[in-house]
Amino acid sequence: MSIFERTIALLKRTGTAPGPAFRAVSAAVDLPGSGPAKYSLAPEAAASKRITLDRVALRLAGYLPEPAEERRFAEYYRQIKRPLVKSAFAPPFDGRDRRVIMLFSALPGDGKTFTSINLALSIAQERDVSALLVDADVLKQHVTKIFGLEKEPGLLDALSDEDASVTSMVVATNLPGLSILPAGRFAGGTVELFSSNRMHQVLDILLAQNPRRILLFDSPPLLITNEARSLVSIAGQVTLVVRAGSTPRDAVRDALGMLDEHQAGGIVFNEGHIGLNQGYYGYGTYAVDPIDKASKR
Repeated sequence: MSIFERTIALLKRTGTAPGPAFRAVSAAVDLPGSGPAKYSLAPEAAASKRITLDRVALRLAGYLPEPAEERRFAEYYRQIKRPLVKSAFAPPFDGRDRRVIMLFSALPGDGKTFTSINLALSIAQERDVSALLVDADVLKQHVTKIFGLEKEPGLLDALSDEDASVTSMVVATNLPGLSILPAGRFAGGTVELFSSNRMHQVLDILLAQNPRRILLFDSPPLLITNEARSLVSIAGQVTLVVRAGSTPRDAVRDALGMLDEHQAGGIVFNEGHIGLNQGYYGYGTYAVDPIDKASKR
């Protein structure tokens, strides 16, 4: 039974995703000053701009847990990232590079953005892999706003102008191995931009710049935006974020029905906790290897 079939079976039994047990906060990461430094071997020196991550501000904004919860939540995100990182460097399928990972929710308000941010922070802890967090939710631009990059050019600028240098738009951070590509200045025709040959060219450039880089896209809700459906068509891996006790069962089923089995990167149950013997980890993660569909229990 595939990940999608198992999830549908679970939702049918419960009527919805598992009930809430944890507050909607993101996983802990070892930001500078919070523990031993971990460095990525993947250089990000080409970034022309640099920002400093503020641990206190991120916590106050709800993107980091309280100190007492940091270790526990850090482990949750390790469970989420492990199969994604493992599969990222497997051979592509149907021309789709598995280093391109899209994080979607079926509907707004499921916790997709703080999941994207914390997954990027966790991947950046890897010693031989780096993470580029791309704000592809171009209508809301939450990632761009959280990091104060509203005035910076980004993805939309690179897609709109074929002569623009997308690598110059990448913003480095003080956390080695983590960089950000803002959404950029909004323009019309975003669906066509995401579906264009230029989009493939931008992906190729970003991947070629650093062969050990994973592109992590914070993407629009899948069921209500055409932009999200365009992004699905180019994703090597897809992770669906579901809010426990909130996301309707039918919405989850419809979203899963739009994905290819080969893209299966896992499902994150936000605010959910059910037993470890069911293959879920404290923060509500169900992850599979998208290559062989084998459960990581």
